[in-house]
Amino acid sequence: MTPTSRTTFGAHSTVADVLAGIDLTGKTVIVTGGHSGLGLSTTRALAGAGARVVVPARRVDAARQTLSDLDGVEVDFCDLAERGSVRAFADQFVGTHDAVDIVIANAGIMACPETRVGPGWEAQFATNHLGHYALVNLLRPALVSSGRARVVVVASGYNPASRIRWDDVQFTREYDKWAAYAQSKLANVLFARHLDVLGRSVGVRAFAISPGYILTPLQRHLATEEMVAAGWIDVDGTPTAGLFETREQGAATQVWAATSPQLDECGGRYCVDCTVVDGFAGTIDDEEAAHLWRLSAELTGIDNFNSDSSVPTVSLPHEFGGGDAAAVDKGRGQ
Repeated sequence: MTPTSRTTFGAHSTVADVLAGIDLTGKTVIVTGGHSGLGLSTTRALAGAGARVVVPARRVDAARQTLSDLDGVEVDFCDLAERGSVRAFADQFVGTHDAVDIVIANAGIMACPETRVGPGWEAQFATNHLGHYALVNLLRPALVSSGRARVVVVASGYNPASRIRWDDVQFTREYDKWAAYAQSKLANVLFARHLDVLGRSVGVRAFAISPGYILTPLQRHLATEEMVAAGWIDVDGTPTAGLFETREQGAATQVWAATSPQLDECGGRYCVDCTVVDGFAGTIDDEEAAHLWRLSAELTGIDNFNSDSSVPTVSLPHEFGGGDAAAVDKGRGQ
């Protein structure tokens, strides 16, 4: 696949570049993980453009300290993998805000040791996908109230040959940290694709993006030796020349997808380097995206975009985040 719909922006564009001339005064934005890494660059840029930014975070005190120099930013507790936490955040937000114009599903964990959360869910699938699936569904009233809302899901590189591990989505057999991470990122792409199908009629459009190679706290679970072997850094910890973008460059695509007027009339697309990727629609399996949506609804007990009911939540067999299995703290993300 190659980029198309070429703009004046590219791999080296920054968040300041893509927001030049854009006034977000009066807009409300949610950025998960918005106090660290690419999320922090995203929050700073959007707040600087006039948006009111809400940052859900597990470590509320640390997030507030990091963001204390920014006006128009609030931090509220939310653990994307913890039962009741996502619902409590969404309920509080919907009850205190008229609308949300942009949701950037940015928070995530990568290549962590095998970690079980809630009813035994694999932590990367639960945090990177199921938590954001539940959050966006529960925010539906606020998204619809915007009239023209966007959801941007931060994925990674997209391989059309990749598939969800349908027979063992929680990796209960032969856990592989990289395969589990890749599955969670594919789930991000499929989620955005089907969300756009279901949401476009009520003014909610969705995009998945790849930020490229950036060194951030996302690599917290990787040993130096592993990153050296991958060719990312040398033995002294110096990044390989020309491989990584800056955080302001890495965050540019998600900010562009969230705010560019060029994308007003489209959705369900995959973006790289501030560009919609050519041929994406022809490579993605829309039935697989729909199947993932159904599975996510069954696991979380939430399906607010795919129901004719006016009831806020559709009850399905498994309550989101239910169960007593404790998470291993060292395996948790933002």
